[in-house]
Parts: sequence; C-alpha cells; structure tokens
Amino acid sequence: MAAATALCVSLFPAGAWGTQLTSISARFSPERLGAPTALSLGFEVHTPDGSLPSALTGLSFRYPPNLGIGTSGLGLATCSPAKLSYYGPKVCPANSIMGSGSALAKFQVSPEVSEETAGIALVAGPSQNGYVNLLISATGTFPVAARIVMSALLLPGRLQFSVPLVPGVPEGPDVAVVSVKATIGGNLTYYERKHGRRVAYRPQGIKLPRHCPRGGFHFDATFSFLDGTQAQAQTVVRCPRG
Repeated sequence: MAAATALCVSLFPAGAWGTQLTSISARFSPERLGAPTALSLGFEVHTPDGSLPSALTGLSFRYPPNLGIGTSGLGLATCSPAKLSYYGPKVCPANSIMGSGSALAKFQVSPEVSEETAGIALVAGPSQNGYVNLLISATGTFPVAARIVMSALLLPGRLQFSVPLVPGVPEGPDVAVVSVKATIGGNLTYYERKHGRRVAYRPQGIKLPRHCPRGGFHFDATFSFLDGTQAQAQTVVRCPRG
C-alpha cells in the first residue's frame, strides 16, 4: 500500500499573502478503494521567525467531491448548537457525533508564549437545506477556559467556516490556533431500534470511490488571519496500490 499521508507547505511572500506559513495533511484509514474509511485532516500554522502567528479567522477547505462525506451514514441525529456551546458534546445524541480530534493554541504571556491543547468534537447540527451542518466544538480548560463552536455546511467538495476570536490574557493578543488534527468517522458507536430494543453498531463512515482520481486525492485550503493576510496549502493522498 502506498503511504496515505501527504503534507505540503505553501508560502506567498507578496502583498497580503505570506505573513503566516501553513501546511495541511490528509490520511485515509484503512486505504482500500471502494471500502469504508475514516478521513483524518490536519493543519499547522507558524511564522518564519517563530513569533506568535496572527489569530485564524477563517478557513476554506476543499476536498475531492466524490468522497461522499455528506452521504456517509454519519450524523443521523442532530445536536442543538446552543446546548453544544453551553454543555459540550456530552449532551449530544450519540448518532450526531461524526468525529473527534485536538487543537493546539498559543497565546502571549509577556514576554513568553504559552500554549494549550483543546479537545475537538465534530457534531451534526440542524440543517434545512439538505446538506449536513457540521458543528466543530473546541474546548480548552487551562489556562484559557473557553469553548468555541463553529458551523459549516458540508457542501460537495468544500467546507468553509469562520473562526471566532478567543481573547488571550488581559491586554494581550487573541489566541492563535497553530495546529488542528481531526478525524471524520473512525471509532464511533451509534444506536438503532431492532425488535423494540436499542442496539449498538459502528457506522460505516466515508466510502472511498472504486476508482482513484487521476494523480490521487487532492486537498487544498485557504487560511484567513486577523492581520488581513491569507495563506494557502495543498496536499495529495496517493492512490492505494493493489
């Protein structure tokens, strides 16, 4: 089998591009064409001189439309964004959980830069247009106790959302998200009614197409930052062999 993870860094040094350096990664597990799989996505942000990056304000992520993320059998139930924001993913129906992950954020505590890891939950929210409304909940505990909930429609081949600003320490810059790793699908437990009983099962997840796109599975992303700059990154997951 070919390696399923690819990573690419892009830098745009002119105009409003390039104050931040970005990279994205993607991986299928397992990597079998025509079979169900989990999709792991990630990104990283840093600056050329190692200083604190500007806060991330938006992300547009494009993926192969034939992956069928919106028809994966995930997100059969929905969770209220208000409840998710206040109580966290523990109050959401099991059949609304679509994945999980983690994020690393940095913030200035003069003169030092501190960091915090936050847990991520991917949850299906209410939608009225036929597309899955993906809610991304990120919860930090210490030293910055905060939970943010972002919403994005899972459109064919595209995922776009705004990132709310999280204040850092008093009189300091906003928290900068520098790394995210998240998996759609994977080790999830759903429930269904059979013969009057509640039965647990593992949802199928994303199904890879039977034929690989020419050149592999292409992913790319555009990042927007509070300082007005943007950055782009691309990656390709090679086609499985055999």
